[in-house]
Amino acid sequence: MRKYAEGRNGACVTQMHYARQGTITEEMRVVARREGLEPECVRSEVARGRAIIPANPHHDALVPMGIGRNLSVKINANIGNSPTSSGLDEEVGKLLLAEKFGADTVMDLSTGKNIDPIRCAIIDRASVPIGTVPIYQALEEVHSIEDLSAELLLDVIERQAKQGVDYMTIHAGVLLEHLPHCQHRITGIVSRGGGILARWMVHHRRQNPLYVHFDQVLDIAAHYDVTLSLGDGLRPGCLHDASDAAQFAELRTLGELTQRAWQRDVQVMIEGPGHVPMDQIAENNRLQAEICQEAPFYTLGPLVTDIAPGYDHITSAIGAAMTAWYGTAMLCYVTPKEHLGLPNAEDVRQGVIAYKIAAHAADVARGRPGARLRDDELSRARYTFDWNRQFELSLDPERARAMHDETLADDYFKTAEFCSMCGPKYCPMHNFKDVDWGALEEAIAEGAAQMA
Repeated sequence: MRKYAEGRNGACVTQMHYARQGTITEEMRVVARREGLEPECVRSEVARGRAIIPANPHHDALVPMGIGRNLSVKINANIGNSPTSSGLDEEVGKLLLAEKFGADTVMDLSTGKNIDPIRCAIIDRASVPIGTVPIYQALEEVHSIEDLSAELLLDVIERQAKQGVDYMTIHAGVLLEHLPHCQHRITGIVSRGGGILARWMVHHRRQNPLYVHFDQVLDIAAHYDVTLSLGDGLRPGCLHDASDAAQFAELRTLGELTQRAWQRDVQVMIEGPGHVPMDQIAENNRLQAEICQEAPFYTLGPLVTDIAPGYDHITSAIGAAMTAWYGTAMLCYVTPKEHLGLPNAEDVRQGVIAYKIAAHAADVARGRPGARLRDDELSRARYTFDWNRQFELSLDPERARAMHDETLADDYFKTAEFCSMCGPKYCPMHNFKDVDWGALEEAIAEGAAQMA
């Protein structure tokens, strides 16, 4: 247990619980320093539910961070093995790579074997909050979806909480009566958790066990300070299905569950849609904020077009920048492998960088204090042809340096006033620097005199 979290025992040890008592925890102080805010401001946002600090006291290596519409935009990277590939060393490697390139949280979405050892290794090494989807592990422990039970789901949730998981996706908003709304969709249900629960409910002709037993889920979350990421099990999987009756029926249920969680001082964020045309993004944000009382919004993308398999880190980063501009608090990255396969280390790198760009662009557009300082500093380095400083300020210094050095590798070219695109003769910045401003003013004066 983190040293400053020692002694936190009882039925409720959440950051929201302390915030509502007027207590500024050490986690809140750390978040305030990272955000450039006063600790009281962070406490107030957490107490209101507009910000969260996913910080299970049993996650020893954690460096606390905050997620909220009035904080800087965060990004999440998904890792995890599958039934067909990857193992412990590879997944820990993906974690470290995601952290290196700036992921603010990491979700372990493992669905294969050895899930507990892999997760424990990830938590032991992770300085960022770790999230999970407990129903994945529960399914690995039974023969079929139909064999799942409420008891098993609750057991897995508590087991993961004890391991130190900071937040969990809980698909408690998918209700039996919502399913008929999906029958005219092109892609039906694309959420794995949503699909599992839909099949279970139809087979047993019973309501979603996570909804029925939500109070017991809250008991566990309160005791371990696990933030609930209320899952969008009926999110649209293509543009055709966006903003439909199924999506918004679930959103209204998530609003109800948010209120129930807040009554127990349990921290909550709301997961958002996956495929949404650009013209619908603002309205999706407005409805989420209204229905869920400004609980932090956590979106997958959204992808703004469906025609680019292999490039969905780009199609989704466009939507991610827009939704974050409208108030989304955290962006779940999409890799080039989305819809195609399990991402490898290079896919993780590309996904994280694409989403760091989207998050930063949104912070600049939202007028976050200091957000543009790095842009301006890099621009000054570019104008003075300080290539090494440009590399240092880049989101991916290694890639920027490698691309420059593909054509101009010699150290001499690290101070040259041109790149291989223009060369010394055509470089506009080089030519502009050579302008004789005194002569220019004389020419302007002479031209004015001639016109007169």
